[in-house]
Amino acid sequence: MQVRIVLGVLGVLVVAGVFSSVVRTLVLPRPSRSSFTSLVRRVLFVPYQAVADRCATAERKDRVLAPVAPLSILVTLVLWLASFMVGYALLEASVSGFGVKASLSEAGSSLFTLGFASSRRSALTAVDFCAAATGPIVIALQVGYLPSLYGAYARREAEVTLLQSRAGSPPWGPEILARFAQVDLLDSLLELFANWERWSAEVAESHTTYAVLIQFRSARAGRNWLVALIAVLDAAALHLAFNPSSPQTQVRLALRAGFVCMRDLADVRGIAYNADPLPDDPIDLTYETFLKGVERMAEQGFPMERTPEQAWPHFRGWRVNYEALGYRLAYDIDAVPAPWSGPRRTAEAEVTPHTPVDRRPVGA
Repeated sequence: MQVRIVLGVLGVLVVAGVFSSVVRTLVLPRPSRSSFTSLVRRVLFVPYQAVADRCATAERKDRVLAPVAPLSILVTLVLWLASFMVGYALLEASVSGFGVKASLSEAGSSLFTLGFASSRRSALTAVDFCAAATGPIVIALQVGYLPSLYGAYARREAEVTLLQSRAGSPPWGPEILARFAQVDLLDSLLELFANWERWSAEVAESHTTYAVLIQFRSARAGRNWLVALIAVLDAAALHLAFNPSSPQTQVRLALRAGFVCMRDLADVRGIAYNADPLPDDPIDLTYETFLKGVERMAEQGFPMERTPEQAWPHFRGWRVNYEALGYRLAYDIDAVPAPWSGPRRTAEAEVTPHTPVDRRPVGA
């Protein structure tokens, strides 16, 4: 009798725990704290990352890592159902005295076929009905979850794809300003920053609610949502540092939204960070590397009210808010190795975008 009580308690705990994971992942519109789904993603990521670390190019690495996030969704569903089967089997054994094989058969029959294999007693039938309802409910919730997930992914990628013509592939902050100056579109910079302020808010909402989106990769190896965000923030910081008399409100708002987005993602992934860094705190980007980016901007005629030496402290004061988090997240998801986006797991060559030649008809 005591053994059956213990089995019943264990069954209730398993079923309740899995239901909690399902609800927190698929139903509650707030950052998911389900350790079960996080553990599944981490375990599944390990073998794929081990293979990716042996790839010589960013393109091959991207092909290896692309299936991880979608596969983790499928594996999570299978493990949820398997865990429910074990939990209900424990309950079946508790109320009926069945052995292991018979209990699993009874639970599986109810969970996966909308029926029950036995009705020997009313308590067993009640467990069968609960199990029969659980299977389709969990599958329906997962099916309903996918359109929201892929809708958020599509909205994220649309803005990242639009940035490609403005910043090259992969995107880079100085390249954004260089290209806008090259074709006399500097007046449109505020519109760009306004779009990315909204983009940051949407990504902060969707990627904390559906944390698996952080691992979803872009359709092309040269594009990456996090690298794009770092590039836009660098462009905003450069714009503020070099041109203090230009309109600053929208640029500052874009910067603020961007690093708040990164902090929200860091909270979901359990990454520690300094919530109030000082403008004079050190950063990893060196002054020499900064000058190379400034040279790219100057080549295309980007206006600069300050000299690089004068602008550097101001740029560093802005970048200290997001550099460490951007580097850590880019390392974790193994983003394309773009300039100014930090180190990666392996030492593949940094991919720098090239500024296109502004060709015009003869005599124009």
